[in-house]
Amino acid sequence: MDRELPLYRDPVFDGATDPVLVWNRGLRQWWMFYTQRRAAVPGPGVAWVHGTDIGIAVSEDAGTTWLYRGIARGLEYEPGRNTYWAPEIFWAEGLYQMFVSYIRGVPDRWEGHPRQILHYTSANLIDWRLAGPVRLDSDKVIDAAVRRLPSDDYRMWFKDEAHGSHTYSADSADLIAWSRPVPVITDRAHEGPNVFELAGWYWLITDEWRGLGVHRSTDLETWRYQGLILGVPGKRAHDADFGRHADVVETGDGETAYIFYFVHPGLAPGTDPDATYEARRSSIEAARLRVVDDTLVCDRDADIPDQFLPVN
Repeated sequence: MDRELPLYRDPVFDGATDPVLVWNRGLRQWWMFYTQRRAAVPGPGVAWVHGTDIGIAVSEDAGTTWLYRGIARGLEYEPGRNTYWAPEIFWAEGLYQMFVSYIRGVPDRWEGHPRQILHYTSANLIDWRLAGPVRLDSDKVIDAAVRRLPSDDYRMWFKDEAHGSHTYSADSADLIAWSRPVPVITDRAHEGPNVFELAGWYWLITDEWRGLGVHRSTDLETWRYQGLILGVPGKRAHDADFGRHADVVETGDGETAYIFYFVHPGLAPGTDPDATYEARRSSIEAARLRVVDDTLVCDRDADIPDQFLPVN
């Protein structure tokens, strides 16, 4: 794989962030959904991170190359231009399930706007149907991550900005009704939780805006903080930033996984990230994950092979 180029750049607004990958069972392709930030569109304040659609890029060669295919259809929740962030998508209950962050309108400030998570379903990954808003006892929730538990129930981890910007979780038997949320990771503010399994451990990563915090567990209940990965900018010019809001694809061999994260390659230290297009633009990168001596390890500068994603 040519590591002298980013793995993926959005060709419309150049603001691909918050990726999630899902295997298209019908077409036998990897599909990447992401927040389509409008980095190339000038506007007041942080309007460029709002009014966003959910972009779609498709790989027919197991991750080597990616082609933009448009946006997810059918997400309209209220009239007008609204904001969709950070999709979580997976196959369950005979359908593709999407949990996506939603904000009304196109705010030009970060604060002061209710945020919620909406649930959609699809048979084909293109056309989505609203199942309803997720009731989580807070009007400031974003960044859902869902995993099936050994009990066959589901657990959702998410960021609750009304409670310290910490990770909370709720459980469900049917992906519709959710239990009362409980705190999970409360040591520092963060966002973008993601949970996966590798080398006999469960791992929970969070975006600490200085790299990705890593937490380890044997039971999905008690988590031990390990430190950061992707906290040192990469050596390649297009990867010279902290790794941000990520998704992980488990390969199935129990030894290796791949992390997909976004970066602001033109964001120099001390630069206002909202000031210029060069600072705002973002791209998506990938790197291999391994576990060495019970520690999660990520070498972002190491080459990854062509066709590195599993084909089911």
